[in-house]
Amino acid sequence: MNKKVYLQDLGLKDYKETWEFQESLFQKTVDLKIKNRRTNSNAETPNHFIFVEHPHVFTLGKSGDIKNLLVDETQLAAKNAKFYKINRGGDITYHGPGQIVGYPILDLDNFFTDIHKYLRFLEEAVILTLLDYDLKAERSEGETGVWLDVGTPFARKICAMGVRASRWVTMHGFALNVNTDLGYFDLMVPCGIKDKAVTSMNVELGKRVIDLDEVKGKLLNHFAQLFEATILKE
Repeated sequence: MNKKVYLQDLGLKDYKETWEFQESLFQKTVDLKIKNRRTNSNAETPNHFIFVEHPHVFTLGKSGDIKNLLVDETQLAAKNAKFYKINRGGDITYHGPGQIVGYPILDLDNFFTDIHKYLRFLEEAVILTLLDYDLKAERSEGETGVWLDVGTPFARKICAMGVRASRWVTMHGFALNVNTDLGYFDLMVPCGIKDKAVTSMNVELGKRVIDLDEVKGKLLNHFAQLFEATILKE
């Protein structure tokens, strides 16, 4: 039986506001799980999937090094960018317009209790979506996310990932560069990896603008198949 996942597309929304919204959904799910165990209830825990674009922002994960941000507050302000230290895994990353950010807030007890499998499934959804555009993407051993030309001097990252999980409830997720201004990646050491480039779908496909809604639709279809889920709009 397919599990229900409730979809919300927030459009362009401030990072901090979205983070607080994620936290509220995450905490409600965790609280319900705790209540269910205390009362021996079988009440169903909800699963959510958020799509969003963020204004220019840099975020640093729990294990990240602030030295990987190469500009100070004044320079960030000049670029209309913000900075937050947050509670996901991973190092520093950038979010901005033209990038598809996906935040699945899932109770993995509804699917499978394996964080590594969860990350691989998220990567696979992106890899299959890129293949729909004739882009052969893959994983890079020891480096979370999705890459092109792995194992060559031209290896470049097209999708970053970083998640948090507690009591098998997930938050945070992935950021796929579609029509992203790649110049912002020059202001940091992306994910703390110094020797590899970053790319986007429109650069790889030689197109000025790619339809974000079309890419989102393909991502959701692959996500639904991999997780055996039914996507419902909230």
